[in-house]
Formats: sequence, C-alpha cells, structure tokens
Amino acid sequence: MEREKEVVELADALENEVFNREKCKQFLHYIIHQCVHLDNVGKTVLFKLLYFSDFDYYELYEKKLSSESYRKIPLGPAPCHFDEVVEELENEDIIMQFIGQYGKYDQQKFLSQKRPDVSLLNGNEIQVIDDVILKYSHMNATQISEFSHRDTPYKATKDNDIIDYELVFYRDPLFSVREYEDD
Repeated sequence: MEREKEVVELADALENEVFNREKCKQFLHYIIHQCVHLDNVGKTVLFKLLYFSDFDYYELYEKKLSSESYRKIPLGPAPCHFDEVVEELENEDIIMQFIGQYGKYDQQKFLSQKRPDVSLLNGNEIQVIDDVILKYSHMNATQISEFSHRDTPYKATKDNDIIDYELVFYRDPLFSVREYEDD
C-alpha cells in the first residue's frame, strides 16, 4: 500500500514537470509583443525576462508559471526549449526573428506579427510577467546578464546544470519578490 502511494506521488510529480509547449509559446510571444518597441531587447534579454518571470512567480505562488527548465550558462540562465518554441512560433507566422543592430553589436531580435493569445495564462501570471518587464526590460544584455548572475538560484547551480526552482526561497532581498514573515 505504501509503495503504491509513492509510485502515484512520483507519477504526479513527473506529470507536473512535463513541458507545456503551448503555454510556453504564449508566455514567450506575450513578452516579445510587450517588448517589441524596446531596442535593447534581443535574445539574451528575453532569456532573462523569461527566467525572472518564471522564478518570481514560483517564489510568490509556489508553482511554476511555465513548465520551462533553465540551464546555468556563462551568460546567465537560459531556457532549454527556447529555440524549439521560437521555431514553432515562426512557422505559425506569429513572430519573426532577424538580426538588428544595438549600438555597435549585432543582436538577434524578435518581432510579434499578431496579437498574443494569452488564454493559457491567468491574471496573476500576466501580472508577474508585466512586473518583470517593467523592472528589467530597460537593461541591455550585459547588464541583465551580470544582474542575473547575482540571483541565488543561478549562483547555487553548477555550470551547465538545470537551475532548481526551489532555490528562490534562499534569495537575498534584492531579488526576492515575496514578503516573508519573521519567525
């Protein structure tokens, strides 16, 4: 009986970890659409806006906004399914990507071609995404990458490993978005 319960709990946990491609597509498209007017927002900044949205939401609500996993790479947290999701959004004529100039650098840019479908995102999720865009979208790639390196989940993860969402509960006050009661 106890063994069956453990198997069911493990199956439930694995099911919750399954990548939700459609929700991730809506999540990414929404951010691209909201940031389309910002010259500084290219692929690296998008990576960090996705990361902070996901991890801030997890800290606030103790569940994942998207089902995306993030890997610790030298430029900061990077979503594992980004290229696949972008390709699907492009094939569906929802976004297009191109190389633009930002200062003296080439930058991979994204353009929303349609109004985003947010039917899989709830109000709290959209609010967290909007808050993250407001807080961080003014940063260029170098600034937001350096900033993300200071976040505890990134710092506590070995190079090239997947970043554990649970690490948000050890953030320092600069990154924390939740008000914790003193014991």
